[in-house]
Amino acid sequence: MPPQDHEESLVAIDLYDLTVPAFIRGLRNLSAILDKGAAYAAEKGIDPLTLTQARLIEDMAPLSAQVQYASDSAKGAVIRIGALDPAPMPDTERSFADLQERIAKTIAFLESVPRERIDGREDAEVILKTPRGDFPFTGRSHALGFALPNFYFHVTTAYALLRQAGVPIGKLDYLGGI
Repeated sequence: MPPQDHEESLVAIDLYDLTVPAFIRGLRNLSAILDKGAAYAAEKGIDPLTLTQARLIEDMAPLSAQVQYASDSAKGAVIRIGALDPAPMPDTERSFADLQERIAKTIAFLESVPRERIDGREDAEVILKTPRGDFPFTGRSHALGFALPNFYFHVTTAYALLRQAGVPIGKLDYLGGI
């Protein structure tokens, strides 16, 4: 049988399905990893703040900020793509319990977003405002070229911080239930 034409095998995927479920799954996996970090600290008699304030290198943000950034990346993408009102969360979390609460609030927010606010906005203008300037995207390019990579960068960094500290986690913890 001849190989199938690549274009014929492409299936359209709704923007909602590319973003919201991926963010929720990543946050749930991050939550499970944080649970293992808290348990490890308790088991080894380590001050939990040693882990939540750990950095890969001096000029990188600590674990607590990596979780905050993952949260902000997920909710910010959905807010920008869906043209929703901001959902601010103060970045005051330091403990594992605080970080778990932040993740739970982010997941609850994501679950509250109607599919109709995201789907159909693939070509809508999305502006990412930063201190360095405004960056224009479409809904699709924002999701695929910025939001998802940025989200996974912070989730991966949080994983790496705990792994480096000796927390017994592996790739399947990162990937979650597959």
